[in-house]
Formats: sequence, structure tokens, C-alpha cells
Amino acid sequence: MALKNLTFDKIDITGGFWHEKQELIRKTTIWNVYKRFCDTGRFPAFKMDWKEGMPNRPNIFWDSDVAKWLESVAYLTLKQREPELEAIVDEVVDDIERGRMEDGYFNICYELFEPQNRFKFRGNHELYCAGHLIEAAVAYNKATGKNKFLHLMEDYAKLIKRIFMDEESAAFDSPGHEEIELALVRLYDHTGNRDYLDLALFFINKRGSQAKLPENDNYHRGTHIQDHLPVREQFTAEGHAVRACYLYCAMADLAERTDDAELKNACEKLFKNITEARMYITGSIGSSHVLEEFENDYRLPNDTAYAETCAALALALFARRMQAFGPDSRYADTVERIIYNGFLSGLSLDGKSFFYENAHEIDLEQRKSVRSSLHERRNTHFPITQRIEVFGCSCCPPNVTRFIPSIADFIYSYDDTTVYVNQYMASTASLGELTLTQETNYPFEGCIKLTISGGSRRIAFRIPAWCRVWSIGRNGASVDTAINNGYAYVDAADGDVLTLSLRISVRRVKSNPRVLTNRGLIAVTYGPFVMCLEGVDNGGSLTNVKLVGKTATVGFDEKLGLPCIYHPAVRESIKGLYSDIVSSEPFTAKLIPYHAFANRGETDMRIWVENI
Repeated sequence: MALKNLTFDKIDITGGFWHEKQELIRKTTIWNVYKRFCDTGRFPAFKMDWKEGMPNRPNIFWDSDVAKWLESVAYLTLKQREPELEAIVDEVVDDIERGRMEDGYFNICYELFEPQNRFKFRGNHELYCAGHLIEAAVAYNKATGKNKFLHLMEDYAKLIKRIFMDEESAAFDSPGHEEIELALVRLYDHTGNRDYLDLALFFINKRGSQAKLPENDNYHRGTHIQDHLPVREQFTAEGHAVRACYLYCAMADLAERTDDAELKNACEKLFKNITEARMYITGSIGSSHVLEEFENDYRLPNDTAYAETCAALALALFARRMQAFGPDSRYADTVERIIYNGFLSGLSLDGKSFFYENAHEIDLEQRKSVRSSLHERRNTHFPITQRIEVFGCSCCPPNVTRFIPSIADFIYSYDDTTVYVNQYMASTASLGELTLTQETNYPFEGCIKLTISGGSRRIAFRIPAWCRVWSIGRNGASVDTAINNGYAYVDAADGDVLTLSLRISVRRVKSNPRVLTNRGLIAVTYGPFVMCLEGVDNGGSLTNVKLVGKTATVGFDEKLGLPCIYHPAVRESIKGLYSDIVSSEPFTAKLIPYHAFANRGETDMRIWVENI
């Protein structure tokens, strides 16, 4: 049974946790990223006037960094016009119009440095940049009604189709970094032009054929860019995690729009492999810093976790698309795990700085020891411990700024008879004649009140995988209902008020024993939050900290603005290197939501800890 997604343009987030995050993006983050992108030359590069000897030589992926920022502005503008931001977008669009080639081609680096080599080098992000520009153009047209950007990108897409699909004159037949595939589907949805859907299908169908690769090009024929097999035969998530999930997004989009059973089957197997064997408890993916790749099943090291912010975001986008295949709470549960943990950790609480890679354990003494060892320094990579405002490869900041304004995309899906409530956020949504109003302080509290007006519909509430005790009421009276694929169904008529009560409690979670790094350890969760210990709250080093017993107290950290957990604990001391003489000093450990770590200076951090 196919489901449709209720898009965020029909939903207003009215208060609470995500409204605060959206206001942070609007007032602080979008401007801070813009300033850093100006300082580093990204926005000036669109003037196409860079010369040798000038600072900030344009990079092959700068077009995409700015494009995602433009898309972010479109989402903010869709909800509330922002004349200053809009003027910046319009200036960039004018720059693109002036700077593009006569046939519609636009890429800063190729036009400035090697126009004769366009569409010759698969790994140089040409189509990746084009994809992000296309997404931005669609979003801006939808938000403002302005056509120029969209028309420019349609010209570019038509050129790409002619070169790759009609003439087959490019030196490669599918992108090195996936992105344009899902962008073309989006352009098709927006314009109705079937050519764009056909081009997206062309790119994914060519992947794995390796027809145009030189014999010695092992880099581009391997798992790193998902070219090892045709897409319908890819059942395990391989290679660069962001590229992979962007590809899977396009595969899911195309499977749904073309009713391709083989493509759908591949998507289902890929999703299962990721979420059951290759995903951190935070929803982060891509455990290795080497080529930013997935590793083998259950290989999820904590101290060297790479866990790129963009990869978590990409998995959430894939999970949302999987919801189109039918009601199954696994998809929305995965989204929830990501958005409250492995994605959100990428943004500082003040909205000004970011993690590209997200640490899952920090031991400052261990890092100091490794830095002093030449052998270990050569072979060990630790993620950074403090967020920064801009990176050399700064894909994550504008991904954050476009994702949070559009977060309501994840709230509802529907079919002819039922509305599925996938995420809980204070909001008002319009679905035809139907209005859905959510009132909630989730994720801090587990009460969700949903008012239905303008019609009747069956409502399916997702019961989160972490919730063991829940109840549903209608107009003050209890309703008996069973769970089916993670959803509880209840009929609602015009004017009905439905209440879902979820008991949020402290849980101690274990991982599959095949995840070697977590054997004998537990993680503490509270509702959708994965909790962690930081040294700043717990006496510095965390290597000898053990939680004690099964009782805990829930509190609230006013400075962080987040719940915290107080848990009995001990700090063990062992005499010498090996000994049976162990002393224990009791204390009360404090745990905070993982996404808020590293906001109070450099300190140790742990998610997984022994419980005695």
C-alpha cells in the first residue's frame, strides 16, 4: 500500500523543541554560514573573476556548498519572507546567468580553469554540484514564484541529458558522487517533464556497468562510489556513506514512481542492512574515516567513529522515502533516532559551529598518548572534539541549514483513508479539507494532543520502539487499539481531540554482542535521546566510571535547556597494572543528551559504559 508524504510547505511548526531550532537557524545559523562562506571565497567565486595569485582558489565542490545555502533560504522564505536573504539569492542567480556557458553549462572550476575538460573526470563533482543547484532552484521557485533560477537549471539539465543520454559523449556514464539522481526526480515532480525522470533512471541504471571505465581505474569501479554492482543487485550498504544514501534516496524515489519491484526490493534490503548491522545507536553511519565509508557488519568503533553529519541526514532522507512503500514504524523510528542524536550533534547549541564528523567516545588521555606515538599517529584517526564554524570541505553546515527548516517533512504520511503520525512536533497541518493540530512538549514530555477539523479520517499514531507503556484517548475517553507494524489506529471525526500518552522512562540498552566494542556495556536512553557522560559533569576522566544498579532520577539542566539523568555510579581504582585489589568511590553520575556534548569545552565523553 503506497503512502504519500505530507510536505513541510503544508505544515507550520508552532512551538517547542523544533520551533526553537528553526528560529536559531533563521536568526543565527543561516547568517553565520553566509559570513564564513564569504570569508572563504565561496560566494565571491560566483562572480567568476578569480585570477592566479588571488586568495581562496575555487574548489570543485564550492558550487554545492552555496547551492545548499540557497536552498536553505528558500525554505525559510517559504514560511516567512526574508528580503535580505532573498536579495543574496537573487544576486547569485544573476551571477549564474552571466557566468554560464552559451549551452547552459555552469561550473565555476571548470569554466575558470579547464573548460575543455568538462564531463571528462567522473570524480570531480560536476554532476553533484549540478544536482544541488537544481534542488535549490526548485525550492526557490516554489517559495517565491521567481522563475529565473529554475529556467537556468532546466537549461543545464537538458544539456546534461543531451550529453550523457542522447549523445553518450561524456567520458563517464554515471556520477562519481551521487546527488543529481534525486534532484532530477524532484525537478520532474515540480515541472512534470518526463525527460528529467528518464535521465535519473539512466544514471542509476548505468551504475555498476563500468562500461566507460579505463581498465586501470580501480577507484571508480569499486564499492567507494557504489559502482561494484548494478543497483538492483546491491543488498549491503557499501562505500562512502553519504554518496550511498543519496543513491538509495533516488532508488526509492524511482521505485515508487515507476513501480519497480526489483528496485524496491534492493531498497528494503539496503535499509535493513544499515539499520540492523551498520548504524550507531545515535543513527550515525559511516564508521571509517578512510573514504568516509561503511565498514563490515557490526564494525562500529566508538573512539574512532567518523559518523559524518551529512551521512546521518542522508539516512533520514532515505528512511522518509521508504515510508512511501507502506506503513512500517521502522522508518520513522530511524528518523527519530537520527534527528535527536546523530544529526543534531552536528550543530552547536548556539547555532554557530558544526561537527563534520561526530565523536562517539572521547578519551583525552588516550588521544594524548596516541599523538606521542609515531606508529599510532600514522594509523589512528580521532574525530575533532570541538565544533568549528567552517571546514575546507564544508558540506555539513549548509546541509544543517536546509534540513532543520524542512524538518516538518517527516511528520505525516497518508493514503486515501488514513493519516500516519510519524513524528511528534507542535504544529498545524493542512491535508485537503482536513486540518491537523498537534499540541505537545515532545520530546521532553510524552503527551501529544491531536485535534482534527474539517473532516473525518483514521489516524495511525506511531508508538516509538523505545516506548513500553502508552495509551490513547478520544475526547477524554480511553480507546482500545492494537499495534500493527508499530502504529496504533483510531477513527476520528470532525472536531475530535485525540490524546496519545507515551511513558518516557530511563532505559538501559545493550548492543548486539557482535559489536565487539560494546560488549559488556550499556547505553542509557531517555525517550528519543541517547544519553552520554561528559567529564565536565563527572570529575574529568571517564575510563574508570561504572553505573550502579537500575535506579535513576530525571532532572533538567537549565543551562543546556535539556533533560538530564542522575545515576548512582562508582569510580574504580586498581592498584598497579594488574591487581585483584580494587577500590570503589561512589558518586552520582550525570548524563546529558548526546547531541549536546562538546558545548562546554573540551572534555571526555562516553555513551557506552559498564553497569554493575
